[in-house]
Amino acid sequence: MPMLHFLNVKSGDCSIIEHVSGHITVIDVCNAKTPDVYAEAAAKVAAGKERGILGNFGQKDYPVNPITYMRERGINSVFRFILTHPDCDHLDGMKVFFETFSPANFWDTDNDAEKEFGDDYFAYDEDDWKFYKKLRIEKPTDDPKRLTLLSGSIGQYFNKGENNEGGGDGLHILSPTKELVASGCESGDYNDCSYAILYKTGELRILFAGDTHDASWDHILKNHRADVINVDLLIAPHHGRDSDRDWSILDTLNPSLTLFGNASSEHLAYSAFSSRGLPIITNNQAGNIIGHIVDNVINIYVTHKNYAEHSTANTFYADSFDAYYWGTVRPRKATTGA
Repeated sequence: MPMLHFLNVKSGDCSIIEHVSGHITVIDVCNAKTPDVYAEAAAKVAAGKERGILGNFGQKDYPVNPITYMRERGINSVFRFILTHPDCDHLDGMKVFFETFSPANFWDTDNDAEKEFGDDYFAYDEDDWKFYKKLRIEKPTDDPKRLTLLSGSIGQYFNKGENNEGGGDGLHILSPTKELVASGCESGDYNDCSYAILYKTGELRILFAGDTHDASWDHILKNHRADVINVDLLIAPHHGRDSDRDWSILDTLNPSLTLFGNASSEHLAYSAFSSRGLPIITNNQAGNIIGHIVDNVINIYVTHKNYAEHSTANTFYADSFDAYYWGTVRPRKATTGA
């Protein structure tokens, strides 16, 4: 049965998909630390599970280390790592993550981003950027194999099976296009170089939006509209920040549930979702968020006990996930919408 993990990793992103095939896909990484801080990081997360206050909940103060999290769940290798775009809050700890899990495949775009590590990047390690840039320049064909896939790409394992039959791991690239990457490189705004990936499993559709901005959504709604109408689960673009974007996209996406990362509340697009009656969960509320996909529904679990108890009277602790039941997302037909 597939599993989705949306991790509480400070102000960045890290999502993990456990596929039916046994493959592991990781989309972005943040707060990945070296092995000597595993115990410290795990203890901090454990301490936060019953802490927090109503309204704020404060789980941003108890971030998880993705390496610790994966090892505790018996994940020792990664089939593909997808870097949605070249921002440091999406590749924080990338070097040690690759050294630990040796991803077989690495998805990247042919961007030309550069970083200057001064006061603005004090929170990030320049070695991660150098490691990423080395992969981008050398374009390895193995260990890991670097793939620069674009909108509409079809290929073995990600959306075709081993014999080029069936749906493979159900990953469908909606954006970027070659033109969007070129435009981002020209302008220096790499958000529209970002991957937007639709994960299909059974009747469910889960959309990982990266940091896509308006030009990306113009392309997606023009070329992939039927795929994203009434999507079941949305990993919000740009961690859920408002970012001066056109939120009319929500009239088409109309997600059953949206997951936000961590950001200051004044920067989050609460009103765009609340005005449309669209439910959200933030990492700051829930800690880690786990989606257990079984019988064509997504059972949602969260690691913050107080938030689970505040959100539903029917919560219970699931030992196998070390998390608390929050609710269930059921599939909807992609046949209506704006």
